[in-house]
Amino acid sequence: MAAPMPGRPVAAVAIGASTGGVEALLQLLPALGGESAVSVFAVLHLPRERSSLLAEIFAPRCRLPVRDVQDKDPVLPGSIYFAPPDYHLLVDDGPQLALSMDPPVEHSRPSVSVLFESAAAVYGPRLLGVLLTGAGSDGASGLQAVQRAGGVTVVQQPADARMPQMPEAALACMTPDHVLTLEEIMSLFQALPCEACA
Repeated sequence: MAAPMPGRPVAAVAIGASTGGVEALLQLLPALGGESAVSVFAVLHLPRERSSLLAEIFAPRCRLPVRDVQDKDPVLPGSIYFAPPDYHLLVDDGPQLALSMDPPVEHSRPSVSVLFESAAAVYGPRLLGVLLTGAGSDGASGLQAVQRAGGVTVVQQPADARMPQMPEAALACMTPDHVLTLEEIMSLFQALPCEACA
């Protein structure tokens, strides 16, 4: 089945995942074409005492550049940003990036919900929020914020997720626009309408 299109210009994609997230994103992020103008923000729950290897893992596999996150850096279109370990990643007006060491939210820092809520406040209906595999409930309240702001919401089909708890937590408190398998989300990414291309 072909994945549905968001149907309106998308300026940014915010993605959250935990257990199984690296494997899921290794399928999804390379699906974004090098001509895409969307900005991509991703939170993965990582051990806070270790340095992140995400840029080294994803940069050779993605057609969009994977950029280091520095506090107050402007958001560049057509770029992928990963939250660093033990910092919340937020999007501020500008848009620009912000890093925070505020307390963990839903037992997580970085928190998927923190990213989703801040990106929803900046991008509103031009945001696509995607919640993937993971344990716990992080991301559920943030995806509700994306929906309230008019953004497009996608939850990975729990049966398709390595760990279904995060998708199930979202489905327990909201009805997202789409509940999709990774293959269907990949098709959506490949056909994503972007603001600069509209």
